[in-house]
Amino acid sequence: MKNFTKLVKREFKLFLSNTTLLSVFILAPLIYAIFIGFTYRQGKVVDIPVIVVDYDRTSASTQLTEMLNDNKTIKILPYSVKPANIKDEIIRRNAAALVVIPERFEAMMLQGKYPEVNTYVNTSNLLTANFASKSIQTVLGTYSAGAEMKALQKRGMSAEVARTKYEPFKANYITLFNTTGNYLVFMWPAIMAVVLQQVIMLAMAVSFAEDFKRKDFLDIFGKENKLKLMLIKIIPVFLFSNINLLMFYFFGLGFRVPGPVNWGMFLLNSELFILASIFLAVFMSILIPNALKATQVLMVIASPAFIMSGFTWPAIAMPSFINAFTSIVPLTPYLSVLKISLVERGGGSLTTLFTIHLLVLIVVFFMLSWLLLIIKKKKIGALKEPGPVKQ
Repeated sequence: MKNFTKLVKREFKLFLSNTTLLSVFILAPLIYAIFIGFTYRQGKVVDIPVIVVDYDRTSASTQLTEMLNDNKTIKILPYSVKPANIKDEIIRRNAAALVVIPERFEAMMLQGKYPEVNTYVNTSNLLTANFASKSIQTVLGTYSAGAEMKALQKRGMSAEVARTKYEPFKANYITLFNTTGNYLVFMWPAIMAVVLQQVIMLAMAVSFAEDFKRKDFLDIFGKENKLKLMLIKIIPVFLFSNINLLMFYFFGLGFRVPGPVNWGMFLLNSELFILASIFLAVFMSILIPNALKATQVLMVIASPAFIMSGFTWPAIAMPSFINAFTSIVPLTPYLSVLKISLVERGGGSLTTLFTIHLLVLIVVFFMLSWLLLIIKKKKIGALKEPGPVKQ
C-alpha cells in the first residue's frame, strides 16, 4: 500500500509538472466551454435577412410585408424593384430568402385568380434556410387562409362556416422535446462530450508515451503488477476528467442548459464514458509508444467521431462500415445517452443498451491494454538480459 501511494504521488507530480497536460486538461476545456456557450447562448436564430420585392404596392401587399416583418425569426429588407441578378443580391445582402409579390396581387385575389408569390430560398446554409423558409411558409399560410375566409364572408357566408369551409379538419402539432427549439440545449452537451474525449485521449497518449522514455519508469514497469500500474497511470486523468465534467455542468447552469432528469443514470454513463475513453487511449499509446504518432492516430479516431456518431446526421443514412467504425468510439453511445437524458428527458431504462455498449468497450480496451503491457514487459526484459560473453 505504501508503494502504491508513493507511485500515485509520483504520477500526480509528473502530471502537474507537465505544462502540456495541464493546458490540455484545464485551459482547453475552459476555453471551449466559454466560446461554445457564448456562441450558442441566444439559442435561436433571429432577424435573418429576407428580401421582399413588392411589385404591387397596394394595401394587401403592404399587409403581407408587415406580417412577414412581425415574425421574430426574419428581418425584412424591402425592395420595390426586382434586383437585376437575384443570386448576386442574395449573396450581397447575406439574405436567407427572397420573396416576390407580383403585380396586381390584390386585384387578382379579389377576382379569385390566385396570384403566385414566389420565394427563392438560399440553401447554402441549411440552418438559416430552414428557419427562414418555415417562418415565411407560416406567414404566407396564415395570410392565405385569412384572405380566403374574407372572400367567403363577402359572398354571404358566416365567419364560423367560412372557417370550417377553408379548414375541414384541425391539425395539431405538439412539440415533445426541446420545445423552445433552443440550439444551445441541443449542441452544448454533445460538444462538451467531444472536448472531454479529446483531452482524455491527448493526455493519456502523452502520459504513457513520455513515461516509456524514463529510466525510472522502466525499472518500475519491470517490477510492478501490470494491472496496478495501469490503475496508477489513469488515476490523475480520471480525476481531472471528473473535474472537467463538473466544470461543464456549472457552465451549463450559467448558460441555462437544463440538467439531466435521472442523475444516477447520467453520472453512471459519464463515468463509463470517461473510463472507455481512457482505456482506448491507453491501448493506442502502448501500441504506438511515440507521443506524436499516438496523438495523431487518436485524433484521426476522435475528430470525425461527432459527425459520424448519428447525433446530428442520422446513423440510418450512413453506410454500414461507418457505423461499424463509430461503434468502437466511446463518444457514440455516450452521445445517445446525453440526447435521451438531457434533450429528450427520458428515463434510465431507455439508456440500458448504451450503458452496456460502454461497458463492452471498457472491457475490450482494458483487456487489449493489459495484454500489450505483458508483451511489452517481455520485450523490455529480453533487451535487459545480458548477451553471451565473448572469449
